[in-house]
Amino acid sequence: MKLALATFFALTSALPFPVIAGEYQPGYASSRSCTRNEYREEYVPGNQTSPGYVKSWTESVEVPCDTAGATVRPAIPQTAEDTNDCSQGSLIGGLLGAGLATSASRGNGRWWAIPAGGAAGAMLGCQIDGG
Repeated sequence: MKLALATFFALTSALPFPVIAGEYQPGYASSRSCTRNEYREEYVPGNQTSPGYVKSWTESVEVPCDTAGATVRPAIPQTAEDTNDCSQGSLIGGLLGAGLATSASRGNGRWWAIPAGGAAGAMLGCQIDGG
């Protein structure tokens, strides 16, 4: 009995039935229109003897149809990207820091003062530039 039922379903699912076909039939044109009801209002002004009023109605408006099988995805919130670039500030700060360290140091102290002043100036320049 189960084999006969499975054979029946296998054979009938391959045949195109008009009930299953939906909107499309081979050899025929198909059309589909989608509508949406929109609420409308109009104010009718009044005068001294007759007060104004609001006239309201619903109107059927044609809208684009969703394609078959398309899924509507929820909007993904965009994250704010950090666009702070402190490369100019760190370059200028490094040069100024190295220059100040060169002018303030004497003799053998310059060998360590110049790189230290450049690094400190680069960090300070980056912070000032907005990084």
